[in-house]
Amino acid sequence: MTEKEPIRVVVAGPRGRMGSETIRMIAQSSNLTLVAAVDHGHDGERIEDLLGINGLSARIYADIDACFSQEQPDVLIDFTHPEVGKRNLQKAIDYGVRPVIGTSGFSNEEVENYRNQMDEKKLGGIIAPNFAIGAVLVMKFSQMAAKYFPDAEIIELHHDKKKDAPSGTAIKTAELMTKTRQSKKQGAPDEKETLAGARGADFDGMRIHSVRLPGLIAHQEVLFGGKGELLTLRHDSMDRTSFMTGVHYATNTVMNLDTLVYGLENILD
Repeated sequence: MTEKEPIRVVVAGPRGRMGSETIRMIAQSSNLTLVAAVDHGHDGERIEDLLGINGLSARIYADIDACFSQEQPDVLIDFTHPEVGKRNLQKAIDYGVRPVIGTSGFSNEEVENYRNQMDEKKLGGIIAPNFAIGAVLVMKFSQMAAKYFPDAEIIELHHDKKKDAPSGTAIKTAELMTKTRQSKKQGAPDEKETLAGARGADFDGMRIHSVRLPGLIAHQEVLFGGKGELLTLRHDSMDRTSFMTGVHYATNTVMNLDTLVYGLENILD
């Protein structure tokens, strides 16, 4: 592929909120082209008919094997749900397609297994819990702050259709914080929950709290407590377009990678 040729992209889950937003982003991009979409229904239909986006004649496939074989894409973008996302990622590896995965629910062991397979093929890809640049910066800032403020709690707030809790973003944030934070159990040594779960999930002594409400999109707040002071880091995505800058950046970047990267922060300059 020459530099002037657009990157050939397949999107999994075109009817989903993130999938349809990704397709709109691709339609407005000069260096990306949508060659197909993968959906368990609507086989043989066209994206312009399904989503009402004029000029997008890309076909919808119910069979991802047929899609990859016939269309030979460069990149798969997947914002489905964990089990489907894992199957699609494996298919991408099998066919030498570079994956950009926004689906959460991957364990460290699963990521390592996929990475080993991709290293053998020198195939680039990325799994990112969050593609919003601001959210990624909060993760990085939280890692910096945790060195000086080991007492911290994470509150993540999402729409009520989100299936996993805590969010992948919250878990990734906590994982980054443990790299600089002195491990400790927070709160009073003899504290007791009078209502089970009141203190949230325990991650290396930190607490993670999940909120699910209609009207929310994706929000996270990290609170750091110190003697006589409180540091608050917060990011809010009010619209799904906030993720598209990161998705576009990742789609371009994976073309120059030869391994699987976990986390958008690892490819930002």
